[in-house]
Amino acid sequence: MTERTLILVKPDGVKRALSGEVLRRIEAKGYTLVAVELKHATPELLAEHYAEHVGKPFYAPLVDFMLSGPVLAVVAEGERVIEGFRSLAGTTDPTTAAPGTIRGDLARTWDLPVIQNIVHGSDSPESADREIGIWFPAL
Repeated sequence: MTERTLILVKPDGVKRALSGEVLRRIEAKGYTLVAVELKHATPELLAEHYAEHVGKPFYAPLVDFMLSGPVLAVVAEGERVIEGFRSLAGTTDPTTAAPGTIRGDLARTWDLPVIQNIVHGSDSPESADREIGIWFPAL
């Protein structure tokens, strides 16, 4: 089933010049890049994106982290791209992410208020539609 997903290269990935490697892996997997834009998130955009986390203890540190630098926002398309990208990204915790995944190979974590794990990927078709609408309203 052809679908679209939102992928974000988070500020840690952009700062470490890993955006090209993330895009290379997405394309090498056979997915099509529909939209790519370097953006500076706003508190309002992040409040909408992370609406389900508002009020949780990690919300403020997460927003601060996402505001700390530019984010590369990507819409990718392909057969089962949501599931495929999440597998390509690896588990949320870089310490336990498998070698060969983006997080397993590239992310690092320390005792930080928020795990810095390079990428975000939509977790369902509904989330993908909602998130793409937030980051790319014209699509």
